[in-house]
Amino acid sequence: MPNGRSGNTQRAPEHDGADVTPEHMHRILVSACLLGHPVRYHGRGAARLDTILLRWIEQGRVVAVCPEVAGGLPTPRPPAEIEPGGDGSSVWRGAHRVIDATGQDLTARFKEGADHAVRLAREHHVAFAVLKESSPSCGVLNIHDGHFSGRRVLGMGVVAARLAACGVKIFSDLQLGAAERWLLALQRGDDPSTACPPSDAK
Repeated sequence: MPNGRSGNTQRAPEHDGADVTPEHMHRILVSACLLGHPVRYHGRGAARLDTILLRWIEQGRVVAVCPEVAGGLPTPRPPAEIEPGGDGSSVWRGAHRVIDATGQDLTARFKEGADHAVRLAREHHVAFAVLKESSPSCGVLNIHDGHFSGRRVLGMGVVAARLAACGVKIFSDLQLGAAERWLLALQRGDDPSTACPPSDAK
């Protein structure tokens, strides 16, 4: 199972061939389910066996986080969605809640998990985050519509919105190519925004 360890002390080569110690390495915050951790609501993972992500894991860059588990939610658990018409930003404004399929209000748990993710990002000085698309926590491009219908709408999840508001660059797991270009630009000392146009979704 792919794994991300925040305490790895081995030396790892940068992708461009430079040899750096972990304390000088660009770290990447990654949704734990993408690493195969069985933390999703149904008790399974969503392992993304992409060569880019596997290389980051091998290099010791990855800091894993599951905000919902960090917020105190069990696994498995009923699915949860942001109320219809809302997104992560409106949850933080207090305009919408996160509700599970039984009607329980999980807003506080989701916010607690988001704050944990921000603390991890700051502790490890992450360069950016790669998050699980469509999740009520981690969705970057879209989330579910709040009716438990399976339909998706544009918007960010609670964690994605919080990280973005705190200045952390975020990518969907559908944007690993763009995330890799961002990392390579950082390694070269270039402005990564010129290497990764905002409209690039690959």
